Amino acid sequence: MSREPLSFYEFFCGGGMARLGLGAGWSCAFANDFDPGKAATYRANFADADRHFHAGDVWKLQACDLPGRADVAWASSPCQDFSLAGARAGLAGGKSSAFYGFWRLIEALAAEGRAPKAIVIENVSGLLSSHGGADFAAVAEALAAQGYRFGALEIDAAAFLPQSRPRVFIIATREPPPGALVGPGPWQSRAVKAAAAGLPEHLAARWIWWRLPEPPARNADLAALLEDDDQVAWHPAERTERWLSLMSPLHRARLAAAQARGERVVGAVFRRMRNEAGRSVQRAEVRLDGLAGCLRTPRGGSSRQVIVVADQGRLRTRLLTPREAARLMGLPESYRLPKAATGALQVAGDGVAVPVVRWLAEQLLEPLLRPAAVLAAE
Repeated sequence: MSREPLSFYEFFCGGGMARLGLGAGWSCAFANDFDPGKAATYRANFADADRHFHAGDVWKLQACDLPGRADVAWASSPCQDFSLAGARAGLAGGKSSAFYGFWRLIEALAAEGRAPKAIVIENVSGLLSSHGGADFAAVAEALAAQGYRFGALEIDAAAFLPQSRPRVFIIATREPPPGALVGPGPWQSRAVKAAAAGLPEHLAARWIWWRLPEPPARNADLAALLEDDDQVAWHPAERTERWLSLMSPLHRARLAAAQARGERVVGAVFRRMRNEAGRSVQRAEVRLDGLAGCLRTPRGGSSRQVIVVADQGRLRTRLLTPREAARLMGLPESYRLPKAATGALQVAGDGVAVPVVRWLAEQLLEPLLRPAAVLAAE
């Protein structure tokens, strides 16, 4: 017997990556994003976008714009103010304060008896520690005031994809969770435990230690996701030398050791500002562990990573392509990216990793919202 799809609202939806991760067993009742480029990408990839997608500022939405009662409200609000790459302004920041634009809608839905059964808030891990934990406590206070119990998980996309991308997921529910979903688990990081320990007593009483298992071992590294060498534009030798000149002796030595082995080695290079002897220095840092660094948006200085290949003693570098960035987010080859590289990288770098969402949905959200299925399996 087929089940009715679970319904969801997706706020700050970008190119619809959370929707892709939730999968075919879910039905999108409403989606919203402010950015015109992301809105165009969403429409290009979802044939039913005209029915439920609303482009524009979340602050201009009203509860009447949201149909019915959703099983889940998903919010990936702008993260710049929580990120190590941003100004760390927290919830008071102009972009991250969009969270409150989303939250006033949840409050309005609750007043009408239409509060979502569960809420997922996804953001950078900096949310856990921003302003000494005060911002995390503010989110917890908002959830508690509307009758939700909640917990958080810190999940690195590197468990699913060859990209280092830790993110925090706050999962809130109005109903007591099935026992099988509660207990110790691998995603309860030190930062999550510190955030929980810092909550005042009345919020700590509403905390849930969500249990989410680890996925099967990842079977692809960065090299497996790259285009063929003859399909990409490589840097001229002088530009490669420029990248090498920005490396610290430690990183240059790592690359030289890989080069000396003679075999093909693929790495990712990204820019960082480092404090050295009291001054700020731009450095190129290389990782050769089969992972890309965390993808950024083109507005960030380290947004577009560089691929370095050592092969038979030769070093070459090039830019990561938009399609490669999409693969690092778990997007299918059929996903339509903006034609301009900047727009494509903006969509990819600002999204949520698709396989992470699928794992969270399969192992936690779906059992939470269909507890009878959990009881039957016990």
